[in-house]
Amino acid sequence: MPSPVRPLYPSKPRPGDRIAVISPSSGLPGQFPLPYELGLDRLRKDFGLVPVEYPTTRKTDSTPRERADDIHAAFADPTVKAVMASIGGDDQITVLPLLDRELIRANPKPFFGFSDNTNLLAYLWNTGIVGYHGASVMCELGRPGAMDPLTAESLRAALFASGPYELRPAERFRDRDVDWADAAALAVEPETRPGGGWSWHGPERVVEGRSWGGNLEILSWLLMADREIRGDLSVYDGCVLVLETSEDMPAADEVFRILRSMGERGLLRRFPALLMGRPKTWSFARPNSPEEAARYAREQRAAVLRALAAYAPETLAVFDVDFGHTDPQLVIPYGGQVRVDGRGRRIGVTY
Repeated sequence: MPSPVRPLYPSKPRPGDRIAVISPSSGLPGQFPLPYELGLDRLRKDFGLVPVEYPTTRKTDSTPRERADDIHAAFADPTVKAVMASIGGDDQITVLPLLDRELIRANPKPFFGFSDNTNLLAYLWNTGIVGYHGASVMCELGRPGAMDPLTAESLRAALFASGPYELRPAERFRDRDVDWADAAALAVEPETRPGGGWSWHGPERVVEGRSWGGNLEILSWLLMADREIRGDLSVYDGCVLVLETSEDMPAADEVFRILRSMGERGLLRRFPALLMGRPKTWSFARPNSPEEAARYAREQRAAVLRALAAYAPETLAVFDVDFGHTDPQLVIPYGGQVRVDGRGRRIGVTY
């Protein structure tokens, strides 16, 4: 593990520039081309960027070495000004040992992704490069109907602007998926429900620091594999922890156990503030009723608060921030500055 380095915000692209679209985890674009092509079209028309694909971008059975090669090619190409994941997956951890840290450090670029891309975001954090937790081609850009305005505004600012950006709670959201093989379903604006605002817990103070975290399940795998989580935990002192859970919808007990392990390691108490993403409460495998979905969200929040009470009682926590597996999705700079104002009930980031 390299020694701590001062984080670098990579230069931003401009409309007309080339953006790499890679699949570091899963080649689902090859299996579900409809949302993928829709996302590429929006990158071109709505953001004015030129997508560049790689050998594994649409390949469903690529090896970790092949995916690592694509990551290297995307970062090393001087004509490519940003990198975006097509989607997540569940085995990006196998790619990490194959990456050339010096090549990536020498060619810093904004990287956008979430979920399993927590692996690469944590890798970039340790390399000294600020990444962006959020936005994938198939999910956010390939959203049915049209991109959510809150997502589009946040992504546009993260892609092209540099400076402060204030996050806003989503007035309405959704976490029900549509069939990606159904062209008719992708053409219809999806149903949403009231957002309900953020929920604040803990001391009313202002916390400002670098962000770290990502998808909770992926972090647990990194902890088990002893990858990209520093032995010297003091590097996380004063950082803002950002956590979200996936469509696998881990049980509240499992969420608590992961956080308990982080607490036993001495990790949780390092973070004076926690942003907890709005949990996804529905999937095709678990099509919860509204009552079941509400109960799942309540139980997850209680599990998080239980862990904080035991291991980080002074941490300021904000729940239902829209940066996880629900829609809309706000982009969070990973390793960049985040300001959590417990008195003013405001959250700001620096893109």
